[in-house]
Amino acid sequence: MKTNELQFRLARNEDHAAIWKIIQQAIDRRKQEGSEQWQSGYPNEGTITEDITSNHGFVLTSDGEIAAYTALIFNDEPAYADIDGKWLTDGDFFVIHRVAVSEKFAGKGLVKILFDQIENYVKSQNVPSIKVDTNFDNPAMISIIVKKGYRYCGEVMLAGGMRKAYEKVLK
Repeated sequence: MKTNELQFRLARNEDHAAIWKIIQQAIDRRKQEGSEQWQSGYPNEGTITEDITSNHGFVLTSDGEIAAYTALIFNDEPAYADIDGKWLTDGDFFVIHRVAVSEKFAGKGLVKILFDQIENYVKSQNVPSIKVDTNFDNPAMISIIVKKGYRYCGEVMLAGGMRKAYEKVLK
């Protein structure tokens, strides 16, 4: 079996079209699964442009091809200040947003690898915590979050509605 070379890196301007295609696939997949998540014009191309410009966008490549995308944002999710519940920590954190995998790479375990790479990156930045939220109707993401050791902390209200919120404290 061929082993693919995987790389986790900052997204670049030239990655925009490939990232947007992956996001559109994820939007369609959520719709087909009956989810309300990402069905109201967010994320959009402007969101991806802002991610890249702000150095928040990251890609996981397989043999140089973009396989997955996410945004990592340091200490900045205003909705997280008003949680119906309680975060595990009060200090610095990264937020994971916009996790999406290319249809070509779906079902190959790359989201789990993406989460491992995110954790490695956050540790390299000496940040002790990662926070993430997802829709109640996204069982695949909830399963991955829980399997990766994130603890349910409560609910947060974002523009798209109420979300389940999780945190992982890194050792």
